Amino acid sequence: MSLQTFLHNLHFDIEKANQSDWEVDWEDAPLTYKLYKDLPTIPLSLNVPLSLKEIRNASEPNIDEIGYFLWYVYGLTQVAQTAIASGSNEMVNMMSSNRRFIPSGGGLYPNELYLYLKSEHVCSGIYHYDVARHCLVLLREGNFDSYVSRALGDRCDLPKCFCTIFISTMFWKNFFKYNNFSYRLQGLDCGVLIGQILEAAKRFGLKAGVYYQFLDQAINHLIGINEREESVYGIIPLSIEVTSLMSKDNAKSKHHYSIDLSKELQAVSHKYLIKSKKIREFPMLIKLNKVSMIESTQSFRKVDETVDPVDERHRIILPKVERLSYDFAAICKERFSPELDFVLSSISQIKLATLLKEATASFSYINDLDRSFKNSKNRPKLYLCLYNVEGINNGAYYYDDRTHTLVQMKLGDHRIQLQSGMNAPTVNLFQVPICIHVMGNTEHLKSTHSYRGYRIQQMEAGIMVQRLLIAASALGMGGHPLLGYNTKLCDEIYGLEKMGKTSLIQIPIGHYRNRPWLKGNLHS
Repeated sequence: MSLQTFLHNLHFDIEKANQSDWEVDWEDAPLTYKLYKDLPTIPLSLNVPLSLKEIRNASEPNIDEIGYFLWYVYGLTQVAQTAIASGSNEMVNMMSSNRRFIPSGGGLYPNELYLYLKSEHVCSGIYHYDVARHCLVLLREGNFDSYVSRALGDRCDLPKCFCTIFISTMFWKNFFKYNNFSYRLQGLDCGVLIGQILEAAKRFGLKAGVYYQFLDQAINHLIGINEREESVYGIIPLSIEVTSLMSKDNAKSKHHYSIDLSKELQAVSHKYLIKSKKIREFPMLIKLNKVSMIESTQSFRKVDETVDPVDERHRIILPKVERLSYDFAAICKERFSPELDFVLSSISQIKLATLLKEATASFSYINDLDRSFKNSKNRPKLYLCLYNVEGINNGAYYYDDRTHTLVQMKLGDHRIQLQSGMNAPTVNLFQVPICIHVMGNTEHLKSTHSYRGYRIQQMEAGIMVQRLLIAASALGMGGHPLLGYNTKLCDEIYGLEKMGKTSLIQIPIGHYRNRPWLKGNLHS
């Protein structure tokens, strides 16, 4: 199967993409976190602040504050026990799960966080954030400003960045359950994590920039990870100066090559625990990861900014609304994926307008794709099916963030069609007033970024998902990201095929009732 056919099936016909004889071995499931063995550790403070109402003044954080930041980004925050009915004999099973503030497909958290940290409180070097023990594990000591800077194409002033975050994906952590479909999930999960990092950085008074393009093998070599098991998907330098993060012009920069950089450092390999005793092969993921890698900085590309033509269809002008002000810590704790717990109630235009305005306005971020520091109009857009929204006819709409208007696509109650498109009845869409679809181009940046473009598109969709979930939570609602739905059916509702667009993920949003479960918070 060609890679292009594989990606098409991954999106439109998952049964053809997955291995037909796949069975999940739950007894040999991996841990949701990576545990390094026999390496120096730095414990992080557990006295995390329980409120983040105000954005802090810009200052370089100490090691305690770095620990607080990491905990809000990716730390273990809850142990939950949920009662699940078993058949018709009224037996009830209890399912336990370790939860974090961000959602993840199946709660498997395939990503890992590594840091290049420079602080007067610890030795400079490459660290792994050990989620289970809330500590930093030293993997390689030293100053790597020049190395990382060249791997990024000399586009970042690394000496002025106190920390650089590397987000990796461990393929087996969700491949064991989802098979090849995990490749799509991994990009989305990574994007959700990036979205959380960007929002947490604001609250801690830090500046962050996202690099999707870098010398993959050189970075994997620096960290000491095996690219047949794990690979870095995104790099985020942190600074207190925004000008340090992204150079507007590096045309005079010398070209650098992964193979040359890797020769400068001795290879390191560390023992780690993942629990699974038998790790099965995932050749398509390895193949896609390999062809997506960048070997030379001269391959870095910007995305041409294009603006969709003005749509002359009927528009609804949404009420003018202000940006939301909220306690980020409280919103993180309250975020909830309702599943079957949605309860239908009317939604005001003000609430809908605020949700859409907040999600799209907060999406703006510094990255290495845009030619300017404003987001391309060509990347993720919001389409939505509405039911029982005050003053708006039931139907399918496109949200034009430039004019803060809804463009009418197709009137009617689309809940039956949406529910019939669900692969499993995990969510009752008849109880959902807002069903949002994050849309992207069918060619997913392939013309400029080849197969890496698919991964980038999924990550940006993940960032948008996290923006929507945070905004929904701040408005007292819940959202549940879904991939188990018929993509072609959703595309038909909006007439997307002729526009060269497709639905990347579906997020039902609305009010919900509390679920019968026991929860214990893992903080002071």
